[in-house]
Amino acid sequence: MVDAVTLTPVFAWVILPLLIFFARICDVTLGTIRVIFISKGFKYIAPCIGFFEVIIWLLAIGQVMNNITNVASYIAYGAGFATGTFVGMAIEEKLSLGTVIVRVITNHEAKELVEYLRAHDYGVTAIDATGSSGPVKVLFMVLKRQDLGRVTGIIRQFQPNAFYSIEDVKSAAEGVFPERRSKYLVSHGDLLKFFRKDK
Repeated sequence: MVDAVTLTPVFAWVILPLLIFFARICDVTLGTIRVIFISKGFKYIAPCIGFFEVIIWLLAIGQVMNNITNVASYIAYGAGFATGTFVGMAIEEKLSLGTVIVRVITNHEAKELVEYLRAHDYGVTAIDATGSSGPVKVLFMVLKRQDLGRVTGIIRQFQPNAFYSIEDVKSAAEGVFPERRSKYLVSHGDLLKFFRKDK
């Protein structure tokens, strides 16, 4: 049986720092996701996330201040912040929220690429332009972020030497997007549409 004298150092130097570490992971992860939701226009869900974020933060910082001489608490606090940032970014990447614009510039004929993308229900705008080395074809596409990996793969397949850039779009009206069928009755994207800021 562990007595109180043995338990106190274990709690102070192991259990308490672990609790602070995991609390910081939670609140920083929520904070990262909240900022991303704000940038994507989800004005209703972001304050709710912020409420839980600050409550967890208060609990964590309160424990640090109550144990101000405990160096392990400071290390746990910093490590939790770093880990929470990473976890929040990883979750955002998995959610694949929002839309992006892809610009493709190529000095080769792009007819096959355009036809392939359009055949798969991607909206493509193609214009003729002049680059530093002569005539080029410029393609514009507005995509769901979840389709970005597939589209960049198609671009590399048809135009391996093409230059392309990707930029976040806060909102887009209308447009041509492929239908995506979720294996669930309702996808996370459908649920989040309810919380999106009206335009």
